[in-house]
Amino acid sequence: MPDLTPDELRRYARHLAIPEFGIEGQRKLKAARVLCIGAGGLGSPITMYLAAAGVGGLGLVDPDVVEITNLQRQVLFGQKDLGRPKLEAARDRLLDINPHLELQTYTELFTSANAMRIAVDYDVIIDGTDNFPTRYLSNDIAVWLRKPNVYGSILRFDGQVGVFAPHLGAPCYRCMCPQPPPPGLVPSCAEGGVLGVLPGIIGSMQALEAIKLITGIGQPLLGKLLHVDTLSMRFRTLTLRRDPDCPVCGDHPTITEPIDYQGFCGITPAAPAVPTMTVHELKELRDAGDTHFLLDVREPHEQTIARIDGAVLIPLGELENRTGELPHDRRILVHCKSGGRSARAVSRLRELGFNDVWNISGGIIAWAREIDPAMAEY
Repeated sequence: MPDLTPDELRRYARHLAIPEFGIEGQRKLKAARVLCIGAGGLGSPITMYLAAAGVGGLGLVDPDVVEITNLQRQVLFGQKDLGRPKLEAARDRLLDINPHLELQTYTELFTSANAMRIAVDYDVIIDGTDNFPTRYLSNDIAVWLRKPNVYGSILRFDGQVGVFAPHLGAPCYRCMCPQPPPPGLVPSCAEGGVLGVLPGIIGSMQALEAIKLITGIGQPLLGKLLHVDTLSMRFRTLTLRRDPDCPVCGDHPTITEPIDYQGFCGITPAAPAVPTMTVHELKELRDAGDTHFLLDVREPHEQTIARIDGAVLIPLGELENRTGELPHDRRILVHCKSGGRSARAVSRLRELGFNDVWNISGGIIAWAREIDPAMAEY
């Protein structure tokens, strides 16, 4: 294992003073390489604390740029970073925290085409994402490479943390969730919201679990799922068991290479399959006095932030039970935040016999940017 320089001995003095950790634990951290998938709400505290703690090599995957809606929780970034690639801004911040860090960045989506190439040289994989395709992919790659997968998820006020590692006797993520929920059932953070401090709590726990795995201290959450309810500040630990029939880590695995995770999770490009209208076309219809029915399938709290006058709110999850509120003799134009939920709504309504139904491409975000700049974005 690598020796510590005089500067590192001073920098990590508070670690070295811990009898159970000491110089041996610090040297293990310096020798370790950790891959964090996602530089968002979870990735921010994960990478900042691992960099500060002295992890020697850190890989970071994220294709996005910094937007103003990120700043409420993604503490890697500040106002000056708006519009910059996240990983460019993250590099500046992380190397300022610890110049000894060896940082490798991947400004690309983590996909079945590149996942194995990216992950192969790391000791621990940390899932800092917010979508099911990447969660299943990072899990499977970790199983095949025999790497611990430190999992975290957040929504509104609740979070979860766990460590999946079949090679260490623990189950994998698919043992807990053999199939993803139906599309639209579980909202993303953009749809459902998240309290800004929550990813700081959960991401810090994920960083702690990685440190425990690397150094051998304490008891990592192997085979455990820690649920955190921050409103009541209650912590529950659930025991997870390996599924011998798991298609990835079971006794007779049937999935042995990356698959189409978008398709597996029911995520398909919806726009080409449904009639689509731009926000400019919608404005022309409204200006002409067209008698269409404008349907908003977002959540109630979203409509309090921004709404288009005259839109009728029926959240996507309630739509099928409230079709009696929709007209059959008028064109129905459907919008959501950015076009994804509304496309699913249009597809389902057409299946239910509503023929003249159109999706508003880009949703209320496109309306705010292209039609009504005074409207709030979120």
